[in-house]
Amino acid sequence: MSVPAAILPPLVAIEVRARAAGEGTFVKWLLIGLALGFLGLFLLVPLAAVFYEALRKGVGAYFAALAEPDALSAIKLTLLAAAIAVPANLVFGIAAAWAIAKFDFRGKQVLITLIDLPFSVSPVIAGLVYVLVFGAQGWFGPWLAEHDLKVIFAVPGIVLATVFVTFPFVARELIPLMQAQGKEEEEAALTLGAGGWQMFFRVTLPNVKWGLAYGVILCNARAMGEFGAVSVVSGHIRGETNTIPLHVEILYNEYQFAAAFAVASLLALLALVTLGLKSVVEWRTRRERSDLSPEAPHA
Repeated sequence: MSVPAAILPPLVAIEVRARAAGEGTFVKWLLIGLALGFLGLFLLVPLAAVFYEALRKGVGAYFAALAEPDALSAIKLTLLAAAIAVPANLVFGIAAAWAIAKFDFRGKQVLITLIDLPFSVSPVIAGLVYVLVFGAQGWFGPWLAEHDLKVIFAVPGIVLATVFVTFPFVARELIPLMQAQGKEEEEAALTLGAGGWQMFFRVTLPNVKWGLAYGVILCNARAMGEFGAVSVVSGHIRGETNTIPLHVEILYNEYQFAAAFAVASLLALLALVTLGLKSVVEWRTRRERSDLSPEAPHA
């Protein structure tokens, strides 16, 4: 029995759509499988290997490696550098983002370029610049020596290097967010008689709180995991100027593999905590945006 000619085009269209849907499903699952395989091979397996090697000699050896004086000194120095760098970049990031997003001024593009500079300059180069400026043979080296001040191969140099490499994170999270929100709410607050600080704390800051938290989380993770710039300015003095990444390198070079992986597991745990906090912040941000969208149901 032949099919009428008028029915053939719809039938062909249905068959094409069905075939495309089948191919689309195959491609979708193929891409998902490739992505999961890539993550498993290059992320989950190395992460599991870190904890396996760290605990291979037992829990006692693991905690003994963490309680060793040089390890404790590295942990304290890493926390100190992050405790200084993160608040400093928090204050700068908010100020820079507010100025760039809410005002027009000369040198605005220059400021944006400077904020992005640490993304384009190798951390090792940044460390060498600090050595050139503050080292014994640097520009300010003789003056620092006369006043018995140490920057390079001391804590101040490590803090400066950490501040530099974490410089863009908070600002770069806030600038597009503030630009997207515009100036209307701030202008309305000023019209109603709010002062500058009132406007900031009651209007601007609540609107960007989750973006700010996201930037702080990334900034802290980078501060505690930085290696290149800190390696140049630290001098690798055990028990004094070694951060956690530098201490891991020394232990590994000395073939103390279990101790090296035990200390490295702290950075791995930091990465997992950072990932968890990042997911929470992203979820809260999406939830707030959906609540504020016009399509959201109102009570």
